[in-house]
Amino acid sequence: MDMKLSKRLLLKGACCGALTGLAATAASTAFVSAAAAAETAHTAVPTGLSPDEALALLKKGNEDFVADKAPVLHIDRKRRLEIAEKQHPFAVLVGCSDSRVPPELLFGRGLGDLFIVRVAGNTVGLTGLGSIEYAVDHLGTPLIVVLGHERCGAVGAAISLVKEHVSFDTAIEAMVAPILPAVLKAQTMDGDLLDNSVRENVANVVARLKTTGGVIGEKLEAGTLKIVGARYDLDEGKVEFIA
Repeated sequence: MDMKLSKRLLLKGACCGALTGLAATAASTAFVSAAAAAETAHTAVPTGLSPDEALALLKKGNEDFVADKAPVLHIDRKRRLEIAEKQHPFAVLVGCSDSRVPPELLFGRGLGDLFIVRVAGNTVGLTGLGSIEYAVDHLGTPLIVVLGHERCGAVGAAISLVKEHVSFDTAIEAMVAPILPAVLKAQTMDGDLLDNSVRENVANVVARLKTTGGVIGEKLEAGTLKIVGARYDLDEGKVEFIA
């Protein structure tokens, strides 16, 4: 073989090898950068949030939900291990049991972010109140959101009881009883009775929590806790903060 040709082939091979190596390095760097970005995206919500910071997170999450932006949820193995021994939820969510109103999805949140208390009609009984107090006192949660929703069946049942004297021979009657004051007030208002009742029911629960005293009252007075009401629109996917 011609020596010059051999040298040219050797040099060509070396150059190709170097380029291949550079390409591999670049690809490796890009992969590491992407992995780092993904890792950053999965970073847990920091502890020590103020009530307003916690509320801003929920609002942003719902804005993304309405816009059909896929959230980066904290649901991987790393996140499970992070919260296995201790939890730091940044919001208590008092919501309805309705299958169309899943709190984590509406706000784009993952494991360990929300402390959820759910019952049809989003009312708060004694055990529910105890759960809320636990989150506020022992977990340091700075925000409580009472979330009602459009066309709530429990509120509709309460309306049927008030207007049509429908009798429920089950525990449903006890379930809707706390909603009745909201319906009675909504009857005096203009507009849609069901939607007004939903909003009044949320306002009543918020008012009850704000006047319950104890650790909740102490933290409200200190400014380290906020309680707000909200209404979820089933059609639009939007959460409107109303109280």
